Order: sequence, then structure tokens, then C-alpha cells
Amino acid sequence: MKSTAVLQVFTCVLLLKYALGSDWLEAYQKGIQEQMALRGIQEFPEKAGNQTSQHQPLMCPDMTPSSTVPTTVHRVKPADVKIIAALGDSLTTAIGENATNIIELLFEYRHLSWSIGGYGNFSDIITLPNIFRLFNPNLVGAAPKRTLSTKPSPLEDTALNLAVTGANTYEFPEQTRNLVDSLKTYPGISFENDWKVVTIFIGGNDLCDYCKNKTLFSADSFIHNLTISLDMLHQELPRTIVNVVQVFWMESLREVNDGSLGCLLQKSFCSCLVLPQKNSTEIQELLDQNVQFQKKLEALIDSGRYDDKEDFAVVLQPFLKKAQAPKLSNGSIDYSYFALDCFHFTIKGHEELAKGLWNNMLQPEGEKFEIETLSKPVQLICPSQDHPYIYTRKSSKGSLAPPILNGSYPIILLILILELGFW
Repeated sequence: MKSTAVLQVFTCVLLLKYALGSDWLEAYQKGIQEQMALRGIQEFPEKAGNQTSQHQPLMCPDMTPSSTVPTTVHRVKPADVKIIAALGDSLTTAIGENATNIIELLFEYRHLSWSIGGYGNFSDIITLPNIFRLFNPNLVGAAPKRTLSTKPSPLEDTALNLAVTGANTYEFPEQTRNLVDSLKTYPGISFENDWKVVTIFIGGNDLCDYCKNKTLFSADSFIHNLTISLDMLHQELPRTIVNVVQVFWMESLREVNDGSLGCLLQKSFCSCLVLPQKNSTEIQELLDQNVQFQKKLEALIDSGRYDDKEDFAVVLQPFLKKAQAPKLSNGSIDYSYFALDCFHFTIKGHEELAKGLWNNMLQPEGEKFEIETLSKPVQLICPSQDHPYIYTRKSSKGSLAPPILNGSYPIILLILILELGFW
């Protein structure tokens, strides 16, 4: 997650190149590509030409927008969404997602990111924006290209993928402020009138760094800073649905290490997770914090703090709460889901996250599915015909009265009279 760790390996590669010659570097790169082929990973079409298989279109009974622009957050159909954005860390910047050698781990494949990638279309790659584009082809905000983690990227390169590689939650309010300010002046949108979906996924780096500062990276600090950020969005963003993705269960990532050079990066950017011995007090304390992160996040959303507006909602999406690392039928880790650093995801992993998030958005509270393992492909669902809207906390409770059209009051009154026998 930390770009400094990637730079360390990058420096080592350069030193080895000059010590051993360019032939070694070429052989190294070829070896990495061979290993990736053995793992079943394909380079994305922008490098390797067309993939042999494309995703079949998602065909739903109702893919149309509302007849008029919704005035309540509880009745927003997918086709009503005009703007998409995302905040978080390297799991959203998609660092290393399509890397074919160690050097390319410096790249952020924002355009391929599960929650905000805008590359191609649904048949090319499944991302949340590419799913939404099936309902509204004019969606704005999806990231258009990859960026470099070692330098700031302009808004025209990131679009509304404003996640920051290596971000901890104490830095998150600054990231949130950037999103709000960017939306207010973003070209081609109506800040006040367009419906927006913002996805937040943050907290993994806090757990990776927990043993280094148990106050700064604690569950209490996590929820404090996330509350500040959600309060900001609540106060300043009109017509917005905020997905807060539940913190990933980290323990199974300790198993992801194939002994390669890239896997050595784990010891630098997530040492608090991968270095402690099994059953040690250190790892148990970290896992206890992982549980507290999840519980405090649930308590914040369940408090109703963000349920008091008709044009704003925060929804906890729990699909990753219990997810285990993907494994093959023989019980070994399936590395086709993991980037070369053995921590971040490949396109294959990102697609499963995109599908999991989409499905959660269309499921009411209490019925949202949780992935057991990424190795079981998620099947995309359609909006239900009796509730073709993105679910909010309030609409999940079924407390909403159906909309009453102008001029319908006499009809309703007549029905009541007939039912009560007053005619």
C-alpha cells in the first residue's frame, strides 16, 4: 500500500540492472511474464490485444431512468445516477493491478479500478462505472487512465477517482475536502441537481500500521476521522448516495506469499499484519482491532446520523466483511487474483469487488450478501421489479409510502370510502 516500499524494490532493480547488465533485467522481465502466464493472468487489452473472451451484457427488465428526476434519495434508479466518484487508498487507486513486472507496481491503474474505473465498457472489464453505463451511458466521473504513484496527478487524469495510494484514515478528511471542492467546479455536471454515487473504502493501511502507533491507527481514531469525513459529505453534497464498504477481514492475507521478489514488499508496507508469529499476542491484538473497526463502522451507520435528509444517504455495504483469500481446489492460494506484490488485486480480483458492490447496492439491509471467498465468482443481479431503486437504510425498512401523483387524492379517498363501507 505504501509507494515508498515499491520505490525500495524499484531501486534494487535498477542497481541490479547496472551491476548485472541489461540482459539480466530483460531475463527478469521475461521470467515474470512466464510466471504470470502460469498463474493464468492475462495482460489487459491495452497491452496484449483483445482478450479471448468478453463479458456478456447484463440485461435487466427495467434499465430506464425515472420519468422525472427523483427528489428523494430513496427512489433513485441506477439510470438516474449522473456522477460517480470514489475515495480511499491503493485498493481504489488500483496500484499494480495490471503490472507485469516489479517496476510497473509503481503505476496506479485507476481506469481499471473496481469502484471507479472507466476503461472501455462492460464487455471489456467489469467495474462499477461500466455497470452503471449500461443504464446511463452518459455517466460522468469514471477514471480515464493510469497514473504514477510517485507524483501528483491532475484531475483530467484521475477524474473523480480521488483516492490516494498509501492513505491512512487520519488523512481522509483532506481527501474528502478535495472531492467536495472538485465536484463544485467539475465540468459538465450540475452540482445541485445531478444524482451522485460516492464509494468509500478506507482503513486497511491503519491496520497494516497499527503496531507502529496504536493510538493514531486505532479503531477509535479510524472512526473519528471517518465521521469527520462523512459529516462533511452530509453537510455539503446534495443528491448523493454514499457507499461505505466494510473494512476487509485481513487475517487470510497472511497466507498470500509465494516467495517471489514482489511478495517481499508485504514486509515493508504491511509489516504489522505479516511479520507477527501465528497465535502471537501481536497478531491477536491486531485482529481484535480489525473486529473493532468493523463494529464501530456498523455502529456509526446504524446510529441514523446520516438519515435525516431527503437527498442524502450513507449505506454500509458489507460484502467484504468475512471474505477469505481465494484458493484453488487443492487448498493453495489462487495467485491469479493478486498483483505481483501479493497484496493488491489483479483485474480478476477487482471485477469480483465491482460485482459484490453492485449487488449490495440492490439489496436491502439485512439481506445484503457477504462474500465467503473471492474464488467463488459473484453473479450480478438486476434491480428488482417491485423495487427498481438503489436501497437506502430507510427504504430497506419498507417505511416509505408510495409516491402520490398529482390529482390522485380523489381516487384514494373513493377507495377508502368503499373499503370502509361508507358508500
